[in-house]
Amino acid sequence: MTDHLFSGADAERLALIRGARAWLAGPLGQQLLEQERLMLEEELSQLFGGYLVHYGPSPERSVGAGQIKRRVHLGADLPGVEIVCDEQAWPLGEHCADAVLLQHGLDFCLSPHGLLREAARCVRAGGHLLVLGINPWSAWGVRHWFARDGFRDARCISPARVGDWLNLLGFALEKRRFGCYRPPLSSAVWQSRLARLEHWGGRWQPFGAGFYLLVARKIVVGLRPLRQPQRVLRGQLVPMPVAKISRRESE
Repeated sequence: MTDHLFSGADAERLALIRGARAWLAGPLGQQLLEQERLMLEEELSQLFGGYLVHYGPSPERSVGAGQIKRRVHLGADLPGVEIVCDEQAWPLGEHCADAVLLQHGLDFCLSPHGLLREAARCVRAGGHLLVLGINPWSAWGVRHWFARDGFRDARCISPARVGDWLNLLGFALEKRRFGCYRPPLSSAVWQSRLARLEHWGGRWQPFGAGFYLLVARKIVVGLRPLRQPQRVLRGQLVPMPVAKISRRESE
């Protein structure tokens, strides 16, 4: 009975990831990934370390690891994935990664809480967790309700809620950025006409963008300053009077 439940969950997860991959490979998905790539290259260039763990439905390696030496792609048993794993059971040690990137991992998963908890477990103290997600308060978030492809299954969790989850897991939010301000239109003509929106949006960072990026640092546990014990005042020392001796009296 237990094996049947696990096999059913795996089949549902594979169908979810395949649908997300098909949508990301289309024109709208590529438009979103292109804007994400520009932002991720800027953010990852500021991080240092040995390992970057990337989890998400997209099989593309369009984003480099920046100053981090090694990048590992985790996910379902599909092409492009280096380490096959369940979303709530990564075959990695605790505190092993300098940075973890969830690129639409929370949008296309069975358990967002479980996935985020597993990703947080693998980040070392002082390391970073980056979360990319579809902004529900945008034209992209509205469109997913009327989509007939894999985009229909996106969860579109708000950045405020994800930020609260990160806080509970011991992370401090350092950055919240937004990108992809052009609406999800299939017409290439309109996409070129509205290209200037990306420049304006990148400068002013309004809230109605297609995706958001959260950059959070894992707080170091156990380095809180010790509280000094309060001293009890037992009175003040009063200076003693000193007798003045003249030179004649001393002789």
